[in-house]
Formats: sequence, C-alpha cells, structure tokens
Amino acid sequence: MHLLEKLEQNRNLTLEEWQALIQKQSEYQKEAEKRANILREQNFGNRIYVRGLIEFTNYCKNDCYYCGIRKSNQNAERYRLSTEQILECTDTGYELGFRTFVLQGGEDVWYTDERILELVHAIRERHPDCAITLSLGERNRDSYEAFFKAGADRYLLRHETADKEHYEKLHPKEMSFEHRMECLRTLKDIGYQVGCGFMVGSPYQTTQTLAEDLFFIQELQPHMVGIGPFVPHHETPFGKEAGGTVEQTLYLLSLIRMLKPDVLLPATTALGTIDPLGREKGVQAGANVVMPNLSPTNVRKKYELYDNKICTGDEAAECRYCLNRRMETIGCELATDRGDAPGWEHR
Repeated sequence: MHLLEKLEQNRNLTLEEWQALIQKQSEYQKEAEKRANILREQNFGNRIYVRGLIEFTNYCKNDCYYCGIRKSNQNAERYRLSTEQILECTDTGYELGFRTFVLQGGEDVWYTDERILELVHAIRERHPDCAITLSLGERNRDSYEAFFKAGADRYLLRHETADKEHYEKLHPKEMSFEHRMECLRTLKDIGYQVGCGFMVGSPYQTTQTLAEDLFFIQELQPHMVGIGPFVPHHETPFGKEAGGTVEQTLYLLSLIRMLKPDVLLPATTALGTIDPLGREKGVQAGANVVMPNLSPTNVRKKYELYDNKICTGDEAAECRYCLNRRMETIGCELATDRGDAPGWEHR
C-alpha cells in the first residue's frame, strides 16, 4: 500500500509514482475507493452538492475530434436559448432548491463578452444568493476578469489532457495546448473557483498521459475537477473508437479525492450514461457533486456531446427527485446550499 499511503499522507507524487499508481489499478482499486470515500465523508459528511446545469448554446467554433457539437457536424440541430429562457431555467432550479447554476455552451461567437455580461448580471440580480458557474471555453484575460467582476464565481475549463502531443491528437491545429493551460492559470489568478478535468479512455491516452493529468492537477491545485469516461459520438472522427471504462474512471476519481481531500468532484452524466448506477458508484468512489439538467426538454437531445446521453427527456423536477432517490439509496442526500469550495469566502 506504499504509494496509496504516500499519496494520502504527502499529496505530492512524482510523475513516475503517478504512473506506477495508475498501473496498479487492479491491486489498489478497492483500497483507494475505501480511503477516498472516508475522506469525502470526513470533509463533506453525507451531503452531495447539486448544480443546476443549463446548456444554453450548442453552436461551437471549434472542431474537436471527440465532440458531437463540433463545427463540422452538419447534422447537429443548433440552438441558442434566449436570456428569458435561461432565466426561466434558473427560476425553476431555484424553486427546486438549486443554489448553483452552471452555464455551459460551445464556444459560440454570437455570445460576445457583452452578451455574457448581460446574462451574468441578470442572473445575479434575479438570484443574488446563488453561485454562478461559467463553462464557456477559452477567452482572454480581459473577458474572464469582466465576467468575474459582473458576479461569476466559478469557471469550468477541462484541460482534456496535460500532454501536448496527446492534446494535438484530440484537437485541430488551430487549437493551442499552451493557450488552454494559460487560460486555467489566468482564471485561478483572477480569483475564480476553478475547475479543470479530462476524459478517461480518450483515443491515444496512455498511462503516461494520465500520470501527467494527475501531476498537473497536483500542480494547479484547482477547486473542482471534472472527469468522466470518453463516450464516442457517431458524427466525429472518433465515432468508432472504444469508450472509457467505469472501473478506470472510478479509480481515478478515488486518486483525485486522495490527492485533494476537499476538492469538488462530480459524478458525471457520462459516468451515468455508460453504467445505470454510474453516478452512485462515483459518489462511493469519492465524488461529492451531481449536476442534473435544467435545460428545457426540447433542447436536451440537441446538446449531444456524445451518444446515448441520459436524462434528455426528463423535466427538471424529475431529474432532481430521481437523483435525490438515487443518493438516498447509498446513504447520502442532496445539499441545497451553494456548495462553495471549503474555506471559500462568499462574495
């Protein structure tokens, strides 16, 4: 148990030690999940934070090889929610007890800084006691600072992989690995609660690239980490590639919880997509966040990052109560507060 003990005690491994730990999955998985679950309970009790996800646009200027809303997908049915529709989603979520809203979309050029600022101001005015999380991709420092000053609290930007060569196999040449990493550091410097993350089992991923992901998380010290299995989409260059596995995703969730005991760690929809009990298993492996969908049901299927996404036909209330029941079966409950990172001052 040497490496697990070192991780839990020091929270600082070398790249080679991370690689060895990943290679020992079959030997360490059960013990890692047990330790991670204890750490989750010590830091958060049985409370699982709930985030209301609003997928407000599926237009995207990027052409990532793994993503169903990539600009080259001519069969994607594009949409944008109006400000009023987005505010209605927040109202519905507020009534259901949600105190964090996550605005997620493709990198849609129609959504200029001015439009995003109007949106953030409108939500902040409507629900002053709620946290606003943005997940809008890469922008420049001035944009990020303006959103922060307007009232955005958190920013999610998956790094996807911390290995430059691997990054370039997943993205077209117009996209820059260096810029992605710079964005994450800029967001942290500005003062956001920052989330990074990666896909588990993406094409060309190796033990070495996964070790670099965990080493990067150790270095960045984000407040949130979002990982989920790679699930192929049929309209992408990777449509026939094998997907990620539940087991490896759970193992990596446990290692991340052991690395950062107070991190905000979602059990993702992608995990629930490849296993009917995926989100429950995620929580039992150390996750402490779930993100039910508040988007209008008529656009749910259109925000298709990957095939067979779950909960596309459910009303928001159904998602909320279904998740509550699921958490109760494993001795947990959905928390109805903002769920900030521990020690974070509410602005």
